[in-house]
Amino acid sequence: MMADAIQIQVNGEQRGCQAGATVGDLLRELAIKTERVAVELNLEILDRKDFDHRSLKQGDRVEVMSFIGGGAPANVHGRGRGVVHAE
Repeated sequence: MMADAIQIQVNGEQRGCQAGATVGDLLRELAIKTERVAVELNLEILDRKDFDHRSLKQGDRVEVMSFIGGGAPANVHGRGRGVVHAE
């Protein structure tokens, strides 16, 4: 059992996490590269430079969204922009 574990929610699912872990720690644990993701912590979109400075706390809600390149034809939803897909 994890010492000093806290419970957080990641993309809608409960998950245990080490107390004091940062968003960056979580992403590394999940093997998620930070270059093509957006992270929302408790409804606040974080700047990538803050991932290693924002500590996770009991009950935090984290949403990780990855960007998929390529876009879509102009007549499809999104008007040709890249698509955001939740991991």
